[in-house]
Amino acid sequence: MKKQTQVRLEEDVLAAGKAAAAARRLDFNKYVERLIVEDTTGARAAGMAAAQRLIDEHGSFLDDLEEQVDAPYAQLGTPYVQPRPGAAA
Repeated sequence: MKKQTQVRLEEDVLAAGKAAAAARRLDFNKYVERLIVEDTTGARAAGMAAAQRLIDEHGSFLDDLEEQVDAPYAQLGTPYVQPRPGAAA
């Protein structure tokens, strides 16, 4: 059985949450529910640790791959934006 609750969020936080939910093709309630479940069961921490291991082990490969993907655009004169560290992952 589901219970209803109410939370108050800053407008920009709510907008960011709704955008993140939409990007995942979830309604906002399901998105929030998943965040809570992932956080309280350790699933989120395990996923973040796995992502960090991937970056640690293959980060240079991913950075090289990103450069190769961006290379054709650089040749067209499209401005290249320097990625943030770890942005390839």
